Amino acid sequence: MHLKVRAPRLFIAGGAVALMMATGIGIAVAADRSNSPAAARTVSCPTVADKLPPIPAAAQAEVTRNLQLLDKQIAEANNRLATTVGQGGPNFVQNAILGPLADKRRATIDRISIAIGRHAARPTGLDSLATCALSGQAVVQPPPVGQPPAAGGQPPAAGGQPPAAGGQPPAADPGARTVSCPTVADKLPPIPAAAQAEVTSNLQQLDKQIAEANNRLATTVGQGGPNFVQNAILGPLADKRRAALERIAIAIGRHAARPSGLDSLATCTLAQG
Repeated sequence: MHLKVRAPRLFIAGGAVALMMATGIGIAVAADRSNSPAAARTVSCPTVADKLPPIPAAAQAEVTRNLQLLDKQIAEANNRLATTVGQGGPNFVQNAILGPLADKRRATIDRISIAIGRHAARPTGLDSLATCALSGQAVVQPPPVGQPPAAGGQPPAAGGQPPAAGGQPPAADPGARTVSCPTVADKLPPIPAAAQAEVTSNLQQLDKQIAEANNRLATTVGQGGPNFVQNAILGPLADKRRAALERIAIAIGRHAARPSGLDSLATCTLAQG
C-alpha cells in the first residue's frame, strides 16, 4: 500500500521538478534575449571634426555649435534604438532612425561648410560623412582634408519646394498621404542674375525633398508608433528644407539684401484628406 501511495507522489514530485526546470530554462532564455546585442544596438557614424580644414576664428563658434549638434543627434538616435526595439517591420531601423539621422547630419554638416565658406575656401566632400550604420556594420570614413578644429571632437545625426517659376510639387496618388509645404519661390525678393542658377538649383532640391518625403509616406504605411511620421518624415524634411532655404538666402545675400524670415517656410504638415 505504501508503495502504491508513494508512486503517484513521486510522479507528482518529479513532474513538479520537471516543470520548475522547464520554467527556469524559459526564464534563462528570456533573460538571455533581453541582454542580447539587439537590445543594446547603437549607431556608428563617421567622425567630422577631424575631417575639417583649419577653421577661421570668425567661424569657430558656429562650427563648434554644429559639431555639438551632431553629438546630440547621435544620442537621440541611440535613445530611439533603445526605446523602439521590436517595433515596425524589417526596414524600421533604416526608415525611422538611420535615414532621418543621415538627413539631419547632412543638414548640419552643410551648415558647417557654409560657416567655413564665409571666411575661407568652402570644404567639399563632407556630405559623405552623413550616413551612419548600426554598430558592427561598416561605415566608410574618408581621409582627412585638413587639420582638426581647435574645439574638435567626435560627432555622435537634414530640409524642399517649387522651382524658380513657382508651383506645387507633382501630384501624388489621391488615396495616399502626402506632405503639404509652404511655397518658397513666391516668397523670395527679386533674385540677382548672378544668384539665379544657385537659387533655382535649391528650389529644385526643395521639390526633390518633398517627392522623397511623399515616397517615404507611401512605403512606410503602418510602420512605427504614433509619432513615426513626425519623427521619421516630417521632422527630417523640415531640417533639409531649412538647410536649402538658408542656402537660398545666402546666395541672394551675396549680391543683394539677404532675405529674412525664410526659415518659417521649413515646416510641413500632412495634407488634409
